[in-house]
Amino acid sequence: MKKRILVVDDDGMNLTRTKIILGKDYDVLLANSGIEALVKLKSEDVDLVLLDIDMPEMNGIETFERMKEFAADIPVIFLTASGLEEDVQTAIRLGAANYLKKPYRPQELLKRVTPELEKA
Repeated sequence: MKKRILVVDDDGMNLTRTKIILGKDYDVLLANSGIEALVKLKSEDVDLVLLDIDMPEMNGIETFERMKEFAADIPVIFLTASGLEEDVQTAIRLGAANYLKKPYRPQELLKRVTPELEKA
């Protein structure tokens, strides 16, 4: 059975692109908000979350904090376009497995995702 990745991003193009990159090797679920991600995490088996930091309503850091209440064992890799060192440091301090700056090359994404899924 393929490992399952939940990709959370408010940008539809990023969701589509990430699904194309990962879809050959993994089962990819998509969510366009932190709220939708939390709903999916409660109803689906997920092995890894790719989580955008800068989203409206509920940003990635808040989503991650809420997720830890019931899905603390699922590794999270943050995706960030901002490049703000503060965001990255906060994510790592909260227990993120890794982060990746957008835009990223497909090989970079796979290089971050594969080792995390091999641990599980």
